[in-house]
Amino acid sequence: MSWDSWDEDGTPHPLALRRTGRSEQEPDRLPEVRELEVLGWEPAPEDMLWVFLPYVWPPAARIWIPDRSTHWAVETRLDGHGHITAVEAAPLAERDLHDLDWEAEEVLTELGLPHRPPGRLWLLRPPGSLPTVGAVLDHLRAVAEERGVEVRASAEFLALTRAELAALAAGSGSGT
Repeated sequence: MSWDSWDEDGTPHPLALRRTGRSEQEPDRLPEVRELEVLGWEPAPEDMLWVFLPYVWPPAARIWIPDRSTHWAVETRLDGHGHITAVEAAPLAERDLHDLDWEAEEVLTELGLPHRPPGRLWLLRPPGSLPTVGAVLDHLRAVAEERGVEVRASAEFLALTRAELAALAAGSGSGT
């Protein structure tokens, strides 16, 4: 694996190879995700702000597994008083999944990054001494604020994120 890549030629984490086929569970509920969480891995954030994150994350602190999950559309009906009268869940339609991917790919294109390989779930470990991926994201936001960089999917924020992750990884020895 190399920095600034989607690990196009890489293989999924070996724990994922024990399971195949589509699961009705959401990504964070897959058994392989839960097993990897016990080992210190965390699902990459799904927020569009961080769509580029696995691309610039230190290679030694990122893995991927095949996405066997199902994304659900939930429809809730209310009565005239705001009380729930019915809830229906159905797998998200293929075109809706495509729309989600399209939005992410559009952001990546605006950032000048290549498209993500489809069908992957990314898991990360925090580089450096920060305890969680959430703490890393908070650190990145704080550094951006200190330097007057708007926290949004932009070339400037991408560059700041890349540099800060490299500095964190260099401090922990995990950036090789």
